[in-house]
This record gives sequence, C-alpha cells and structure tokens, in this order.
Amino acid sequence: MAFQSKQSMTEPRDRTDAVQGIEGVLLANRDRIVRFLEVRGAGDGAEDLFQDLWMRLTDRQSGPIADPLPYIMRAANNLMLDRYRSARQRDLRDKAWGEASAATHAPSSETSLISREQLRLVETAIAATGDRPAQIFRRFRVDGIGQRDIAVEMGVSLSTVESDLRKVYAALAMVRRQFDAS
Repeated sequence: MAFQSKQSMTEPRDRTDAVQGIEGVLLANRDRIVRFLEVRGAGDGAEDLFQDLWMRLTDRQSGPIADPLPYIMRAANNLMLDRYRSARQRDLRDKAWGEASAATHAPSSETSLISREQLRLVETAIAATGDRPAQIFRRFRVDGIGQRDIAVEMGVSLSTVESDLRKVYAALAMVRRQFDAS
C-alpha cells in the first residue's frame, strides 16, 4: 500500500470526484428536481431546465459541498429566476418593438395623401421623358436588369441606355427639388 498524506486522502483527487458527487445527487433526485422546476413554472420545459442545471453544475470546478441537495435546489431556483427575467425582458422588448413598428406601419391619412401625390408626380416626370427612357429606367431600377442586357434587349447601344437613364434621373432630381421646396 502506497503512503499518502492525511491531507491528500480527505481532498478530492481531481475534478472528477467532485463532479461525480454532484452528478450522483442530481441523478438520485432527478424526479424531485424536475417536479420542483414544474411547480416553479417551467411546465413542459422542466426537462430542458434540468439539463441546463446539469450542465451548469457539472461544468463548474468546485470542492466538496457539505449539503448538496439544498445547493442544487437553490441553483435550480436561480435558473428559474434567470429564465423568468429573460422572458420578461424579451416580452418587454417585443412589446416595445411592436409599438414602434405599429407606429411606423400605420401612416396618417395626411401622410398617405401626400405620398400618393408625390408618387403621381414621380410617375408623371418619368413618363414625360418618353416611352423608351421610362421603360429602360423601370427595367434597370425596378427589375434589376443590367444596362448591357437592356441595350441588347431593346436593340440600342449601351451609351443610349446610359443617356436615357440620365434623362430620367434629371427629371427625378427636378421632382425632388420640388418636394424639398414645399
């Protein structure tokens, strides 16, 4: 028999001794802990919370615990409090987001009227540049077709496509200046 000091015999040999102790208590009291979590409000998520508790407690490096079951129950309670606080913060954040987005999604009738009038002015300005520039603009900006592809499709040169786009952009710039002036 090898000689060991008294101190080394009373301390855990390594981390696995402490983990096995916590794991043993968790396994022996699994049903009790799961019921505790269910009663505290976890409901169907009690099993998942037990797994989280298991991971938290077995990942920690700790020494021997004098009374492990109350320690585990306190950790389970703290886990429930963390979950509750997170859920409450998430709900408050979602509510705030919903209120903010509802405000931006419901324009006033005045804003709607102004927007429709501005859209009508933009469409009139684009149409005033001619059929081909208007069609090129829509194919390029709305449909996302490249300028070279538009030139081939319409049977015109690339410089004609660029020129027609400049006409439409100039017309839109004039409309924009009208919006800014009013």
